[in-house]
Amino acid sequence: MAAEIVNTIGETDDNFIDPAFALHRGGKMEVSATVPVNNRDDLSLAYTPGVARVCTAIAEKPTLVNDYTWKSNVVAVVTDGTAVLGLGDIGPEASLPVMEGKAILFKQFGGVDAVPIALACTDADEIVETVVRMAPSFGGINLEDISAPRCFEIEAKLQERLDIPVFHDDQHGTAVVTLAALRNAAVLTGRTLGQLRAVISGAGAAGVAIAKILVEAGIGDVAVADRKGIVHDGRDDLTPVKRDLASFTNKAGLTGSLEKALDGADVLIGVSGGTIAEEAVATMAKDSFVFAMANPEPEVHPEVARKYAAVVATGRSDFPNQINNVLAFPGIFAGAFQVRASRITEGMKLAAAEALAAVVADELSADCVIPSPFDERVAPAVTAAVAAAARAEGVARL
Repeated sequence: MAAEIVNTIGETDDNFIDPAFALHRGGKMEVSATVPVNNRDDLSLAYTPGVARVCTAIAEKPTLVNDYTWKSNVVAVVTDGTAVLGLGDIGPEASLPVMEGKAILFKQFGGVDAVPIALACTDADEIVETVVRMAPSFGGINLEDISAPRCFEIEAKLQERLDIPVFHDDQHGTAVVTLAALRNAAVLTGRTLGQLRAVISGAGAAGVAIAKILVEAGIGDVAVADRKGIVHDGRDDLTPVKRDLASFTNKAGLTGSLEKALDGADVLIGVSGGTIAEEAVATMAKDSFVFAMANPEPEVHPEVARKYAAVVATGRSDFPNQINNVLAFPGIFAGAFQVRASRITEGMKLAAAEALAAVVADELSADCVIPSPFDERVAPAVTAAVAAAARAEGVARL
């Protein structure tokens, strides 16, 4: 098997090399110095004896670590490899290319340094203890590709024990970008969030976080469906997370299947994979929105969704309106770091979504309700909004 893999990724008889493997060879990142070490004087300042004076100062006043090390601008990108992209539980080693990718996106789009860390354990308490022990080296923790429901527990416990931002991007990054796109879709069609009824396909990390932020933002109603149908408080098979979800969603009291809930709905948000039948989409309200975000295959193909929906979004870069987390997480951490926030609050997430939506507020069309990841206005706008929100909410320390 190993030989077959090598032959697949290496040169073939026609000298073709898979460009993805060519790009990844040797990894996608490195550590580089920000100061010169070219002579004896440089060495004596960067290392001993000069470094001892800095260490002593930090020992006497620990907050100086933020001024005299990279801590105040570095994130640990932490995974256990159990829910990687659309690949599932592939383990820590196989997750590293994704974590490296996340790290370079932090730097490229937010000016934030990041270190990929793949842990060889899946027990929630062990992960928490490991990250707590590493935390003195980092200004923030970005949890990545950790399966639900453990991801909720890990994030909550870490934020309880640490005084630096802890952010599970699969939850909150997705939620922020989804809300921003939905705000603009509503404006485009002359409505407000409060006039919309949404249905979310998927009650995992992203689905739960999207439901929470939509409720916080004032959505008219939102129902969430898992594999067994709509999550409601009359079901006796709900996990603690889903019981909580049922307590603040589905004001209409819907029961039964996802397809039943879509009848007359204004919004479909797909974060589950699988396929949603065209016949169900056809029953949605006039000028509906379909955000089918599963990768690589959306729950509803855009060509099908456009027959019925006024705005269509996916998670893919080859269709308009890509719901891409890179629009959120670099600026959110950059804003939090700018004011040395102790956590990332719901208010900071809402501010990020509002700022992201505002970037293209004057350019709205059915194919433009969310900026491109390469729009240079995005990161500064999100950074400024998050920093301001952190100050307003009392979690800023600068």
